[in-house]
Amino acid sequence: MNCVFVQIRCRPGATYAVADAIVLKEIHSELYSTSGEFDLLMKLYIPEGEDTGRFINDNLLDIDGIERTFTTITFNTF
Repeated sequence: MNCVFVQIRCRPGATYAVADAIVLKEIHSELYSTSGEFDLLMKLYIPEGEDTGRFINDNLLDIDGIERTFTTITFNTF
């Protein structure tokens, strides 16, 4: 499994609805509300061999209210 962090910017007023939709999809390990440029921070594990971009596109970006995402792929745990 590959650990990936996705920062999510939501349309104004849509953060709670987006978070609820993510929870219903059960694709995340952890989901946080955040301050700053992005509204949510999601940690998820993508199955080995799965294309990261396609996984995020197919499982996250169809949620209404998401304006932008920023994905960070991890390599090592210390």
